[in-house]
Amino acid sequence: MRRVVCVAWFCLLAGTAVATDYRANAQDYLDHVRRLQPGDRLLLEAGDYRQGLPLRNLSGEASRPIVIEAALPSEPPRFLGRPGANTISLVDVRHLVLRHLELDGRNQPVDAVKAEGHSRYADFITLDHLYIHDHAASQQNVGISTKCPAFGWVIRGNRIERVGTGLYLGDADGSDPFVSGVIEGNRVSHTLGYNLQIKHQAGRPAGHAGRYDTVIRYNVFSKQDALPGPQARPNVLLGHFPLAGVGSEDRYLVYGNFFQHNPSEALLQAEGRVVLYDNVFVNGGGDAIHIQPHNEVPRDMVIFSNTVLASGRGIRVHHAVGTSYRQRVIANVVAAATPLQGGEAAYNVALAYRPDLLNVAVSDLTPDLLGPHPQGDRLPQDLVRELVAYPGWQATAYPGAGVSSALLHTLDAGRP
Repeated sequence: MRRVVCVAWFCLLAGTAVATDYRANAQDYLDHVRRLQPGDRLLLEAGDYRQGLPLRNLSGEASRPIVIEAALPSEPPRFLGRPGANTISLVDVRHLVLRHLELDGRNQPVDAVKAEGHSRYADFITLDHLYIHDHAASQQNVGISTKCPAFGWVIRGNRIERVGTGLYLGDADGSDPFVSGVIEGNRVSHTLGYNLQIKHQAGRPAGHAGRYDTVIRYNVFSKQDALPGPQARPNVLLGHFPLAGVGSEDRYLVYGNFFQHNPSEALLQAEGRVVLYDNVFVNGGGDAIHIQPHNEVPRDMVIFSNTVLASGRGIRVHHAVGTSYRQRVIANVVAAATPLQGGEAAYNVALAYRPDLLNVAVSDLTPDLLGPHPQGDRLPQDLVRELVAYPGWQATAYPGAGVSSALLHTLDAGRP
């Protein structure tokens, strides 16, 4: 009690409101939502919530976000999809954390989490350990969608399955960019279309000058049970950043992920500026990595220390003729029908496709591929010194992906 009093007294002296914990259930939770202030927490009891979670004009602060979460993480409240309204709807919100909630779409034609198109902004949103499922009335129904300018999102530790599209960030015309996001430790599977698509960006809203990286790490992107047909899409598609001016130097840092199976499209398709490393790609039904134009051309890229097993093409790079952009392909281990096409290739190990290794443990794939073959020379020290500047690189001096404990944790979290 003394500690609580001291905190309250300090807050009063500092001129800030005292943060409050509210506990609510499926009958009264919306009454509490409307009163939330910076630092408040809304703790939701277990049960079925049938009225969605509309969040309007809520602003926490950087050090005092508004938090809405399960009262007991082991007993998450279940929000049920209903016709005509997205399950969690965000309009003009900042510094908001949603944690340990279940979103059951019941295959209604709605999205699970959506920053609405009429919102002016949805900034600094954290989605943490949500279980999103059965939003698959069509490919247009999305697990997590942003249709307004979205800055500083953290999408972490979520399980997204049986949905039309897993994550769709940005808008089809290049407006409403998704900027400076972190997408980590998620398991996305059984999607009709993309596991993840981040749309190209036509420009950058005022107030976000400077260069930002969007980080995609330690995720599992799987279309293992997908069927070929008109809904075929890559597991992940990354569009370009603004072509000039503010944002044109932004990058994607994509590392430590596992991309698994796609019967019709590549596991990853990208344009723009991308750094791709320490990922494992396994596709028994086609291609792994396509670097190619989508709405623009590939710009400067570094693709290094990945391990690829694919029945089709391993790494295919389409260079835009007449441009000075570089696409470097370095120190990858690629076992495919056509291991490498295009790019500035160096220190790679190209092998024949090995279907017997399709189901091998992710951590064993690189050594099993290299087992019958010489590992090759160590990478030059000056190259290692260059590459070690990228965050999270497992810093092996030989080709191939180093599998992190964070990715193994994501894989373990998805097992029954």
